[in-house]
Amino acid sequence: MHLSDFSQAVSLKHLCGPTADDFDGVYVGDLLSRAMSHIQAGNLWITIMNNINVVAVASLTEAAAVILAENVSLTPDVFEAANEKGIAIYSSCESAYDLCVSIAKSADEHQ
Repeated sequence: MHLSDFSQAVSLKHLCGPTADDFDGVYVGDLLSRAMSHIQAGNLWITIMNNINVVAVASLTEAAAVILAENVSLTPDVFEAANEKGIAIYSSCESAYDLCVSIAKSADEHQ
């Protein structure tokens, strides 16, 4: 799938890192140890966590991008780390649930 397929519907805003578009699957969660064991390479990771460990987990799991739900913002250290590690981070005003609904609708439309 492509982020561009649903990005307007969820007001997706690129915050830092390289722009990403292609992804394969989605993981939603805020418990870092659980995310680390469940995010697959190429997945989008939807979370409200905005600390430096998010960058580490996204890098370790080779996530396609991180989407911060509910207008969560980045701290300067996370912004720097994501740019250094090449982690794409986006933000949306939508809840994690609404992001998932939009992704599912987009997937249905593009099949």
